[in-house]
Amino acid sequence: MDQFRTALLENEHSGQAVNQPERDTRQIIVDTAERFFRDIGYQKTTVADIAKSLRMSPANVYRFFDSKKAINEAVLERYKREQEEAIIAIADQDRPAADRLRDILITSFRLNAARFAGHARMQEMVCAAMEESWDAILAHIERFDAVLRRVVADGTARGEFRAIEPAHATGCIRTAMIRFMHPLLISQCECIPGPSAEEMVAFILSSLEARPERS
Repeated sequence: MDQFRTALLENEHSGQAVNQPERDTRQIIVDTAERFFRDIGYQKTTVADIAKSLRMSPANVYRFFDSKKAINEAVLERYKREQEEAIIAIADQDRPAADRLRDILITSFRLNAARFAGHARMQEMVCAAMEESWDAILAHIERFDAVLRRVVADGTARGEFRAIEPAHATGCIRTAMIRFMHPLLISQCECIPGPSAEEMVAFILSSLEARPERS
């Protein structure tokens, strides 16, 4: 098992002492919270709303999550895990690095667009997480970058990509793709003239491509 899957499993099973009924209850709370966040928005949702829907007391909800912020983190964690598992599966494939990098970037864009584009209330949830849980957002970015670095390094080692420091290339790739990755910018930039996600990825791959040395 590689370091990327290990990180995901550690993140998922950090509370190994939690028994199955408790896991089930936590999952039900997260499912209910997600529905409220989607229907009425993060800011308008209260822990009391979630508890009432589940016929629980707020105090019982707080047994599993110490704040609404913690519930929001759990909802977003599910989305992040879905994306991370998808891109790790692509990175692990025995294909040219350029093909894998293209699919990773396009898959990430499509997952984020499907989840957040045009869904103002879900975007509100992300905004709250960026204000209240920035460390959790950064951890996701670091895991995403780790996958990109691995593919870039592999492409460089195979001679597909020009000699470039993988960490530097990864930072540039993520920055170039920000309007196609950030849940708010995906919607806000739709009306701004610019390249499509596919065109931007093609431009990125062209910049990485190894070229024969001039004589």
